[in-house]
Amino acid sequence: MKKKIISMGFTLILFLSLLVTNVTETKASSDIPKVDGSYLTYNEESIGYALKITRGEDLLNGYSKIVRLGPGCIYVGGTTVAAHTVAKVKIAVLVERIKENGVSWEYYENWSKENFDSDRVSANRQLNVDGGYFYRVRCTHSANSDVSSSFTDGIFIEEP
Repeated sequence: MKKKIISMGFTLILFLSLLVTNVTETKASSDIPKVDGSYLTYNEESIGYALKITRGEDLLNGYSKIVRLGPGCIYVGGTTVAAHTVAKVKIAVLVERIKENGVSWEYYENWSKENFDSDRVSANRQLNVDGGYFYRVRCTHSANSDVSSSFTDGIFIEEP
């Protein structure tokens, strides 16, 4: 009987400690504005990973990335990784922006890069941009005929 009471006491203490440690103040995701799948954040960086493809043997993974380097300056790009060496692996990078109270993304800049007889390709750039906008990166990843895409959340860039 004594062991059962001690065991129940420890269980109660464990349960109460879990309740206390899980009480944190978080902002509900519904409070953060979202436009075309991207949250509009004030984070320093954002990374988006390629959506799963249902068929394909060549494309393994891909990601897009945006980093705030300072007011009016960002580092953007992405990487495509093939499951093995393929004839052609490619990435197309698209940078988009939106006003703080905007409702849709607009084109800002794009470029692409491809490697032959390789298993990966990366394309990255540092850009000087207009402040007062949220920026995001969308990438299209391909390895031979397998294709997928990724995109980041938007991050706010201040005026220089």
